[in-house]
Amino acid sequence: MSNTNEKLWTKDFIMVSITNFIVLLIFYLLMVTTSSFAVNEYHATASQAGLATGIYIVGTLIGRLFTGRYIATVGVKKIVVLGLIAFTCTTGLYFVHAGITFLLISRLINGMAAGITSTATGTLVAQIVPMSRKGEGIGYFSMSTTLGTAIGPFLGIFLARFVSYNMIFFICVILAALALIISFTLKPSAVKPVAKGKEQTKQSFSFKNYIEPNAIAIAIVTFFMSFGYAALLSFLTFFAEERHLITAASFFFLVYAIAVLLTRPFSGRFMDTKGSNFVMIPCFILFAIGLFLVSAAHTGGLLLVAAAIVGAGYGNLQSGAQAIAIKLTPPERSGLATSTFFIALDAGLGFGPSILGAIEPAIGYGNLFITLGFITIFSLALYIVLHGRKDKKLIQI
Repeated sequence: MSNTNEKLWTKDFIMVSITNFIVLLIFYLLMVTTSSFAVNEYHATASQAGLATGIYIVGTLIGRLFTGRYIATVGVKKIVVLGLIAFTCTTGLYFVHAGITFLLISRLINGMAAGITSTATGTLVAQIVPMSRKGEGIGYFSMSTTLGTAIGPFLGIFLARFVSYNMIFFICVILAALALIISFTLKPSAVKPVAKGKEQTKQSFSFKNYIEPNAIAIAIVTFFMSFGYAALLSFLTFFAEERHLITAASFFFLVYAIAVLLTRPFSGRFMDTKGSNFVMIPCFILFAIGLFLVSAAHTGGLLLVAAAIVGAGYGNLQSGAQAIAIKLTPPERSGLATSTFFIALDAGLGFGPSILGAIEPAIGYGNLFITLGFITIFSLALYIVLHGRKDKKLIQI
């Protein structure tokens, strides 16, 4: 049972959640504005504009891969601060209008800094939260990610209508600087950095120094289950134009965020008290239903109902999978577990759209979301095989 006497809402927990929210807000705000900036400022082709958006994900993957390796030796607070310094500085590079190639380089290194920072904040919160309230704590913390992924696109689209791109970049730099200031108030992690011993030096190129083996199974599930959300981020606008649902689509991620805010407190607590299957299996089913409803939506009301169901489903799957990755891993390797989880998540979100975009012309957007509903059901089967059948509390459900 969860021990509610152990304090969860500490100053550090709140501050690291705010920091993570700001980084993800900037991340997704720039995701929805970069392609139009590339086209309008540099007359980029559609493929160049798409690359300018997607190369950011490549940067985050690189940043996460190496962050997980060095958190244990450098210390998680130092990584948070250094990551935010790099993130603030590289966000400032958007002011330098020096051609599409420079923009691509800027996006790559800005993505690396975002990957470093968000991996470190995820690791720090895993070390702050009491073990008995790990699922609940990760669930609340993940709301900062969810709000960032929902408000970021909403704010980016809104700002692009009324202010210049330079003003958007200025707002992003100010927010990044605010996150940096907050990071200085965080206390160093209770998990002491691991000294670089002789044995560790010999194994510096070992697979286990970059990927956490205990988290691989849930990371594979995460990769496939993120395809549905990747499609919503990438294709919802085009789908809405096709169905004449633009107004409703503009509120989709807002409704999604509200659904997550309402359900996340319960899902996190159930993860701790009743086991992962009690939360994960229903959420897979809800996510699949939500995607099927999106495909069937010809009215704004149905599309927003689908948004709420997707929020209750995928919004809790993401935090649940992260909590599972951390729970299965020794505390001193929580950085690698967090990194492994986010590498899979970013890979799904980053490469999913290009894979799905290749098949969309042949089947259309409506059938694409039906296909993604079945992919989500496949992800559920994968979850049961790789993790669910081994869940210790399965019999108690």
